[in-house]
Amino acid sequence: MKEDHPYGSWPSQLTSEQLASGAVRLSEARAFNGEVLWLEGRPAEAGRTALVKFDGVRCETLGPDDLNVRTLVHEYGGGGWLPTQSGIWVTSFEDQRLWLLNDDFRPITAEPSVLRGHRFANGVEVPDSTETIWVTERHQGEGGQPHNMLVTVTETGEVTEIASGADFYSSPVVSPDGLQLAYLSWDHPSMPWDHVRLHIAKRAPSGWTGHQVVLDGPALQQPRFSPDGQLHVVSDATDWWNIHAVDISRKMSKPVFEAELEFGTPSWVFGQRTYTWSGEDLWCSWIDNGVGRIGQINESGLLEVECGLTEFNGIDTLHDGRVVSVAAGWESTSAVLAIDKHGTCEQLSDSHPPLLAPNDVSIPESITIGDASSEITHGFYFAPTNSSCLSSSELPPLLVLSHGGPTGSARSSFDPAIQYWTNRGIAVVDVNYRGSTGFGTRYRNKLKGQWGIADTEDCLAAARFLADKGVVDPNRLAIKGGSAGGFTTLCALTKSSLFAAGISRYGVADLATLAQDTHKFEARYLDSLVGEWPSQREIYDERSPILHTDQLSTPMIILQGADDPVVPPSQAEQLVSALTQASIPHTYVLFEGESHGFRKAETIIRALDAELSFLGQVLNFEPFDEIEKVSIS
Repeated sequence: MKEDHPYGSWPSQLTSEQLASGAVRLSEARAFNGEVLWLEGRPAEAGRTALVKFDGVRCETLGPDDLNVRTLVHEYGGGGWLPTQSGIWVTSFEDQRLWLLNDDFRPITAEPSVLRGHRFANGVEVPDSTETIWVTERHQGEGGQPHNMLVTVTETGEVTEIASGADFYSSPVVSPDGLQLAYLSWDHPSMPWDHVRLHIAKRAPSGWTGHQVVLDGPALQQPRFSPDGQLHVVSDATDWWNIHAVDISRKMSKPVFEAELEFGTPSWVFGQRTYTWSGEDLWCSWIDNGVGRIGQINESGLLEVECGLTEFNGIDTLHDGRVVSVAAGWESTSAVLAIDKHGTCEQLSDSHPPLLAPNDVSIPESITIGDASSEITHGFYFAPTNSSCLSSSELPPLLVLSHGGPTGSARSSFDPAIQYWTNRGIAVVDVNYRGSTGFGTRYRNKLKGQWGIADTEDCLAAARFLADKGVVDPNRLAIKGGSAGGFTTLCALTKSSLFAAGISRYGVADLATLAQDTHKFEARYLDSLVGEWPSQREIYDERSPILHTDQLSTPMIILQGADDPVVPPSQAEQLVSALTQASIPHTYVLFEGESHGFRKAETIIRALDAELSFLGQVLNFEPFDEIEKVSIS
């Protein structure tokens, strides 16, 4: 018999402490010499990223106990390690130098004059040589823009520049015979999902020579050579990110399989892999209407492997024909899995007790908002779900989630941070607003020039849609977002009185400040999302929530990392000052030692507890949890 409790007051076994302890971030699973290696971001260890190996029997954490494998190239990193025949190269977060891990652990690159001044990412081993090739980013100190380039690095620490002059480089790959190098480059104001060049170079005794552009756009990513030396790349020339075979001599490409499916993802981080080969089999993962799939492409076309999973973060091939991936489903958390072509899965990463029983997990409904006469947006609606509770006399509050990026997307698998709310009796809708990835290039480009408008309209439309259906309480609607999603949240609270509460995590409040203060990778991103800076400053002012606090009336909680280089704390402080002057109820929580995104267990716990306490006070419910009550100024 279910107990009757108000929505928001349902007792839940998923506490913030359990969520934090289970919030290990798995990424970059790689197969090498019969073993599988991957990275684990561990909140319980001060958020460090550990390197883990599965040797066929058990998992082992490699390197010193304090090793934090994390590169800061482009600030977002990725691709900070490389397994080779001589050992595993890693970028240490502490100094950003390259280190070699084998029988011992020693630095390879020299200590620069500026702390973390020489950063390395996205390495590749050159066959039949002692060389590796890396993307490097060199910082000269305060005030100057870093320089990006491709370099070779030897085990003796010799660093040699091989490509420079472009604003950005990524994805170096070497052909199986070691004679060809392919890589990508692009320049401001493009982002890597806008316009990218594919280069090829040849190996000679004097180094890498004959650099030429093979493809000049559009949005290219993940160049890779097949086992027989055929160059491939993911291109959205068809308005969808499809896998293409590249004809180097004719400087053209053709889809291996053309479909209205996304075989690529926005290149926010290095080291992404959505396709690979096992012999002649081409394995790939893709996104179909916001949901992940996996399968193979052969002469029969695209064959999906039915494995019951809905999200795949990178793939690599094992010697037995299986692929390894960080994968998850609507009811299962992320794990490193080996998957065969029949859909049978073997878990390689350590098992952990499930955070929720199956009948306590909210499985979403995929919703489409709009019709032929209006803009269409997509989302996942998660109804309140708890096997022990019901609420017989009211409708649930709704939390609208606005993802970051803004070219990101709503997760298509079990997300403890969503289940935390639904298991307490709070409905959630995760919105794939215009600009999100997974619905083709045209949908992604609908946000160009419209950031703060289209995304805001779509989040408002999702809330109204569910309220009009009578499944949520129209008087208890809240919105939450981080980074770019935080900007959307603040815009929604400025432009509408629909929401009763807002949650902003390291959200953008002042576009002009962001345009001037953010890091190099995103320094010109707003040119396409908003308008050219500074010639179109009036648009920046028009859309910056910080300049329109007179239109704010909604209580909000602001959470911010003190060491955030992407959205500096000054943005949050400006907003808090404006809220104080306008006498708008608010809570501000600053986390020392946190950057862009929260990594430490204590931060994850405190942030969730603070949000729950805040919403309880504003939306008029009493959390069942024994948590510290936040002060609302």
